[in-house]
Amino acid sequence: METESEPYVRLASLRQLHQVMADMNTARSLADTLQTVADGVVTALGYELACVNLVRPDGDLVVAAFSGNPAAEALITGRVGSRASWERRLSMGEQWGDLVFIPHTEGWVLDDDDVPQWYTEGPAPRFEDEWHPSDRLFAPMYAPGAQGGAASGELIGVLSVDRPRNGRRPGAWGREALQMYAFQAAIAISNARLRANMQRALVRLEREQQALRASEESFRQAFEYAPSGMAIAEMGGDQHGRILRTNDALCRLLGRPASAMRRYSFSDLVHPEDIGTLLRTSAEGGRAELRLGRRDGSYVWVSLRNSVVADAADGPRFLLTHVEDIEERKRRELQLAHRASHDSLTGLPNSAELRSRLSARLCQRPQSGPYDSHDAAYGPAGYEPGHAFDFPPGAGDGYDVYDHHVHTVAPEGDHDDGTKGLAVLFCDLDGFKSINDRFGHNAGDAVLIEVARRLSNGVRDGDTVARLGGDEFVILADGLGRADAQDLAVRLRNEIIQPIRAEGRAVRVGASFGIGWAHCGMTADEVLKSADERMYVEKRSRPKQHRRAG
Repeated sequence: METESEPYVRLASLRQLHQVMADMNTARSLADTLQTVADGVVTALGYELACVNLVRPDGDLVVAAFSGNPAAEALITGRVGSRASWERRLSMGEQWGDLVFIPHTEGWVLDDDDVPQWYTEGPAPRFEDEWHPSDRLFAPMYAPGAQGGAASGELIGVLSVDRPRNGRRPGAWGREALQMYAFQAAIAISNARLRANMQRALVRLEREQQALRASEESFRQAFEYAPSGMAIAEMGGDQHGRILRTNDALCRLLGRPASAMRRYSFSDLVHPEDIGTLLRTSAEGGRAELRLGRRDGSYVWVSLRNSVVADAADGPRFLLTHVEDIEERKRRELQLAHRASHDSLTGLPNSAELRSRLSARLCQRPQSGPYDSHDAAYGPAGYEPGHAFDFPPGAGDGYDVYDHHVHTVAPEGDHDDGTKGLAVLFCDLDGFKSINDRFGHNAGDAVLIEVARRLSNGVRDGDTVARLGGDEFVILADGLGRADAQDLAVRLRNEIIQPIRAEGRAVRVGASFGIGWAHCGMTADEVLKSADERMYVEKRSRPKQHRRAG
């Protein structure tokens, strides 16, 4: 494009411009696109120098590409000009459509701003349209979709051009060509940015997928090879709580294959007494200690710890449960609790446990009147309609219901009046001291162990046999009438007086029983004292030779 006076544009020039635009849109990277834009100004539009100033995210413009002069390229590439200085330049001079031309007569005021620029030397213009070395020509580039001017679109960069090869300021055709070229360059740069962003996004996505795959693999290995049990269960929906996946440790702990575990939920496996504990366990971060059923029908104590696995779109989806075997710890705890509440020699409940069980049945509230049909219809005093209230069998027979508590009532008088209550049988062995003195404490211990066994075998399930201390035992038998309690004492005495094998010899002891009755308003010590006193009355009332058989 050597002259603006030609009535037509040479075909070779059009082909060259077309090739440059094709190269701009096929460049492999944003940096290649920017350099192609700068090179195209020199090769296709007939300028000796071209610079691409690209808008950065902070708004300032950086020299991103330069063409035409390697020395100038090395000098200013990468330097930054402030947005304010560029806006000043684009607002002054002559407006040639979207182009801005600042003649050398005005450009001197820009010599001290911070926009990177180069200086060329040459003689002063000899005629009006000759290019001066200090002339400046800018072609702003706007985002695609902006039509005609800075006011109608976002600025993405500025093309700076210098020294047309023909030495003349561009005419109408040259200006139009530069303006169209800037428009196409803006499209190419925007597309290159999109491609770069997509490539970065793809790289980031691939890295995230690799990290996810690595994380999933790490989780799988941690899940599968964890030394303690792990399970994943469904959350929500019809299958809430159903076990989806278990690891080998949990399958071994419960003796169930993984395929069988998927047919259950934890509520199907938990011990019936621990269902409430499971239901009270929070899904998120909940902990519980309960028993799970093994395949052989036995149960194992475990600690459950839950955590929720959430889906970004659907929220909580799965429940990850860590199952730790605490059977040994629970066994030790139960052993310690048993030792604290039971006699070490006989294994019977000790004095403290006896008093605890007895106190649990008693209260210090005053007794109300007899149970009658009004109570059956409307509930006892203090009972509110709608509240669950369980009356024991024969509630009017030995019990008084008051304020949600079943009162323990003792039979009255010395004869059986049909009232059934909580009998307290105080047992003291007769002749035990002589066995200790004659045969030693080992023989005495053997006697106590055997007496404890015979007493335990002689009472009903649910009754309590306790060793109060020394050779004293106490039996708590609920729901007995006076005659029933006396018959029980006779049967137990007959069992005790049978010969006992101790230290290789047969020995015999007798037993004295005192029958007391517990009722609310008494303390546990008062009940035991009453039974103890009756035992001594019974012991003194019998001839000495009858207290011990042999």
